[in-house]
Amino acid sequence: MSLAKNIELLRRLPKLPGLKGPGGLARGLTPDSRGPLVEITDFGTNPGELKMFSFVPDGLRATQGLPLVVVLHGCSQTAAGYDLGAGWSKLAKHYGFALLMPEQRSSNNVNGCFNWFSPEDTTRDHGEACSIRQMVARMTHDNRIDKRRIYVTGLSAGGAMTSVMLATYPDVFAGGAVIAGLPFGVASNVRQALSGMFQSPSRPADQLGDLVRNASGHKGPWPKLSVWHGSADRTVNPANADEILKQWLDVHHLPQAPMSESTVNGYPRQVWWDKDGETIIESYTITNMAHGTPLGLADNDERYGAEGAFMIEAGISSSYHIAHFFGLTERLHAAKAAPTESPSAKLIPSVSPISAPLLPSDFTKVRRPKEAPVRDAAPPRSRTVDVSDVITRALTAAGLMK
Repeated sequence: MSLAKNIELLRRLPKLPGLKGPGGLARGLTPDSRGPLVEITDFGTNPGELKMFSFVPDGLRATQGLPLVVVLHGCSQTAAGYDLGAGWSKLAKHYGFALLMPEQRSSNNVNGCFNWFSPEDTTRDHGEACSIRQMVARMTHDNRIDKRRIYVTGLSAGGAMTSVMLATYPDVFAGGAVIAGLPFGVASNVRQALSGMFQSPSRPADQLGDLVRNASGHKGPWPKLSVWHGSADRTVNPANADEILKQWLDVHHLPQAPMSESTVNGYPRQVWWDKDGETIIESYTITNMAHGTPLGLADNDERYGAEGAFMIEAGISSSYHIAHFFGLTERLHAAKAAPTESPSAKLIPSVSPISAPLLPSDFTKVRRPKEAPVRDAAPPRSRTVDVSDVITRALTAAGLMK
């Protein structure tokens, strides 16, 4: 669909809050056909008026240190529909982690898109961003979530909202993955959103980085990031992937040129790592793929997800590789002993400081803590470097070792 036709479509809408986007895989699901997802209705003031769905595999609610993945659907999709298509609940059962799947309401956006371009929904402690943060707080309160292992991912408008959550709450998320999304802060209205989707104007890296740095009072460490985009995407210009990379490479003070390039399941992958050899940013270009989430067999020969609208068989399982990037593909054990909390975990509060209580019954007395600089609060790094470990990490990042 051309830019002109999109603009005309938006003009005809009775309400002008959203963008036309991916169709839903399970748009007509009734409340009793949401698969394994459970709706939670009491999670705070919910200023963005979103719905909350969650999934915790059987037998893992008492597990200490459970990771959490927040999954954000695309336009016109539902939480359950995207879960069915991308296979996240199957992954969660297989590897042992919890899921949080926010869902947009048509009353907020006629196309069911997260309002990733609206300042009232993309500012820390306001609107939809705040609602998602409150959901994370509820999940952390109800389950033994490891606050150091909370991640977020999404497709299209959900991918753009993933950029929002990483920028506005970098103290909450350890990492994220953006599929066919856009950088943070490049649009503040529908016209700019359409321009970003179809044209993706190039911006200086430091300007993009400043948008993230100015979104919160956070000084680091910053979340790691995985970026996925189809080279034949006609809905969200593939150049947006380059802009997302520029934005976060600048935030991490990493070079724009990749440190390693390889192929995974036949697709180009670029990698950047930190001084300790840990992969911090990766990028997958799915050649000749249109707009959607790439599906395929995982490295364990399992299939996660199902083909449908904007869920595309491409011979590579993006959900699996994203979970692997997050460090979640080693099965947890329900009887696992409680780990000793590291001092750095205290840098991430269990409840984000917001202007209203998250849960009236539990968090009414929570007050905003004073933020200490990370360099003072974090434990000192050892000067000893395990050279063999760094070499192993580099070879793994290059796809030469598993």
